Amino acid sequence: MSRTRRMRPLIVGVAIASLVAAPSVLGRQPANGGSTAEGLVFNPNPVVTSGIGDLADAKDADYDLLNDERVSVTLTHLDGSGYLHGDYAFVVSSTGDPAFETDGTFDYTRHDDRFEQVMAYYWVTQAQLYIRSLGFGNDLAYPGINDDAQMVRINQLGYDNSFATDHPKDEMRFGKGGVDDAEDGEVILHEYGHQIHFSQSATFFSSLEAGSISEGFGDYWAATVAEWAGPAQSDPACIAEWDSVSYTAGPVHCLRRLDTSLMYPTDLNGRVHHDGQIWSHALWNLRTALGAQHADWAILNAQFGWTGTTMPDLAARIVAQVEARYGAGEAAQAEAAFAERGILP
Repeated sequence: MSRTRRMRPLIVGVAIASLVAAPSVLGRQPANGGSTAEGLVFNPNPVVTSGIGDLADAKDADYDLLNDERVSVTLTHLDGSGYLHGDYAFVVSSTGDPAFETDGTFDYTRHDDRFEQVMAYYWVTQAQLYIRSLGFGNDLAYPGINDDAQMVRINQLGYDNSFATDHPKDEMRFGKGGVDDAEDGEVILHEYGHQIHFSQSATFFSSLEAGSISEGFGDYWAATVAEWAGPAQSDPACIAEWDSVSYTAGPVHCLRRLDTSLMYPTDLNGRVHHDGQIWSHALWNLRTALGAQHADWAILNAQFGWTGTTMPDLAARIVAQVEARYGAGEAAQAEAAFAERGILP
């Protein structure tokens, strides 16, 4: 099973079925009638919270250890319909019944497809809440970023893969096989990273190098939001530990890492997931140097209207944002973060 094609930012020539509308819910409002509910999720995945690196998928079966790693969370910004539809996420399923609860309680085990629906709703919403915590979408100074109801489909693709796309539908789709992709919060967050880029610039994906940047950013975004929303991780540079148990050798399972030795431009090989690890390492350096909030604000603000050229071009834009808001001292640290990977001189 190849993972080189995972998490593509653009889908060209692939037919995507129209969204299936949820059944009418007239007269079936949840008892609490409110915008919040309770649900069980992995936070962000059971490998992180258990500390056990070689958990078994067991062909999607429930077992006690996995059940014990679910945590209760508050699902916010719901529309009150009883479905997982809200201000920032709109979840549908192609493989089972849509999650619908009349008492505001969405408690499922991972064998139930509805568990993945809850995961998708929760982590998409958390991603948007983090963006808003940085100031985007809260006032006229900093516009919103992907701040509508993001369509998310839990889907049997016929292979173990997930992707984000803006054509013909603006949606994220999560496949099954091995560990079902939406069981890992960091996979969900990675795909949301691509949606951020679709939202910020119609010309973001104008070059192969820009595609690599989006893959690297998606990995970085998964790590930074998971650290913000969840428990501290012993190895935060390892991405999607749970999803990757099905196709990596271990003993440490990672979809990719944020701390590889790859350098720009000597290690570029034209494979976006490989080349993206140069960018993700540079962003991880930036976060380490400046702190998450300063780094993430500058990264996001620099991406508005970017025309999809090269890593040095976008890096220079990020440094300029750091200097404008945080001063010359932090700008020098930002330059060093990118220079350590060869992206800036």
